[in-house]
Amino acid sequence: MAQESYPEDLLYHAEHDWARIAESGAEAVLGITWYAQDALGEVVFFDPPSVGTVLAKDAPYAEVESVKAVSDVVAPLSGEVVAVNESLAENPAQINDDPYGEGWLVRIRLSDPSERESLLDAAAYRAGLT
Repeated sequence: MAQESYPEDLLYHAEHDWARIAESGAEAVLGITWYAQDALGEVVFFDPPSVGTVLAKDAPYAEVESVKAVSDVVAPLSGEVVAVNESLAENPAQINDDPYGEGWLVRIRLSDPSERESLLDAAAYRAGLT
């Protein structure tokens, strides 16, 4: 499992999801935080949305199943899914091993880039965990 971390270059949602916004501001990669994967335990299955699915900010868009529970993944931003991390079908444990790298979940084309203003920076997210 990965060591606890909350990279400064990401934006965070209170439901323990993160977004890495592309420099262009048009797309974002989404995933779950170290805290979320740690609370879940060993991830054994990821049920992603299909490419082309439209995500709504604050609404569930996928499920992550662990040895302990099945949890909804909440969208930190709205947009259309343009890519799904296909490697998670064979190796869902990447979510535990590298939640901010190889364990990313989906890439979306943002429909409302201003939504990023409602997300937390790393310090505010960490403060909310205590």
